[in-house]
Amino acid sequence: MSVPKEHMMPMLDASLKLNKSPSRRIGIVDVLYTLIALAAAVFVYYHYREYLWGPQIGMLFGFAIGASFLGWLWPATRWLVGVVAVVSLFTMYQYGLFAPGGEAVGRVKLHEIQEGHFFLKFFLSSPAATMWMVTLFALAMPTYFFGMWRRSAFVEKVGSALVWSGIAMGFIGFFARWRESYLINFDYGHIPVSNLYEVFVVFSVFTSLLYLYYERRYQTRALGGFVMTVVTAALAFLMWYQFAQAANTIEPLVPALKSWWMKIHVPANFIGYGSFAISAMVGVAYLIKEKMGGDGVNDRLPSLAVMDDIMYKSIALGFAFFTIATILGAMWAAEAWGGYWSWDPKETWALIVWLNYAAWLHLRLSKGWRGTAMAWWSVAGLLVTTFAFLGVNMFLSGLHSYGKL
Repeated sequence: MSVPKEHMMPMLDASLKLNKSPSRRIGIVDVLYTLIALAAAVFVYYHYREYLWGPQIGMLFGFAIGASFLGWLWPATRWLVGVVAVVSLFTMYQYGLFAPGGEAVGRVKLHEIQEGHFFLKFFLSSPAATMWMVTLFALAMPTYFFGMWRRSAFVEKVGSALVWSGIAMGFIGFFARWRESYLINFDYGHIPVSNLYEVFVVFSVFTSLLYLYYERRYQTRALGGFVMTVVTAALAFLMWYQFAQAANTIEPLVPALKSWWMKIHVPANFIGYGSFAISAMVGVAYLIKEKMGGDGVNDRLPSLAVMDDIMYKSIALGFAFFTIATILGAMWAAEAWGGYWSWDPKETWALIVWLNYAAWLHLRLSKGWRGTAMAWWSVAGLLVTTFAFLGVNMFLSGLHSYGKL
């Protein structure tokens, strides 16, 4: 239902104040960072150019430009990119940096290489780095909640530091797994976004990074425990899936996945999923604060107006990326299966997710709906999205059955 006008205007005023951020000029650090990013792209191109072709080259330099823009918009990401780059290069050096493939070392030999290097075995191989990511994210959730309960800004900062560290380890494990896939067998080599195990890592990292942006943007850490709850739940599933199904084993791609479309379709999808998850957990915090008011630790939560604004911006961002991912998926389907749309269960549920959030945004923008109803809808939207992401793989079959549990 719509919020009465006299209640809506203060919320709108608060939202407009939040949107007024001071402009930042391009400085010498921005220029140097951009030059370093472009130099790194040139370095990669020089050593691997025989394995790259048109779209991949565009993606390589596009990433360098995108990272530069993100570094200007959000300076903290420069440290993240720098740490991940340096540690990933060190990891690849341990594996053999410049040989793109060469002779396949196989799983046994790869295990021997990892056992023979302390840092690979305990920190930098994809299994080790992923476990560190899981541990750091799992610790972040209770740390945030404890900080809110104790009203301790220091403890909440520790929570943020754990999330930043977990993101770094997630990316390091991501790039290590990418390298390991080529070492096992050059024909196996692929970006690690091809199965449920890999995309759960991507989901956890993207969701956490998006949350940190909102944390900085709204100058509050009180929502960290709520958002990290959904990340921790995803990682609990990841751990069960890994041990029950040996899901972290690197396998060759099925023919339909051997496409450069995968490199852009899947990440765009999971930026959307991560944004929807953030909106839902902020919706949970909104409902708790509305129900309990300022009692107890709830006065540490942001105002209802702020949380309403975060829900809106998260869904708007997620909807934009999910729309792009759906279009890219249709183009990929046309290349792989000869048709843009086949009403496969995964496609059908993707459409349901899209329509759900399209309706949410329509009623928000054209009818002025805000408040409790939209918070409940945001929470319910996560259930719909979860079924589209995971439930379809568990209970239904179709062209996307390669992702089945």
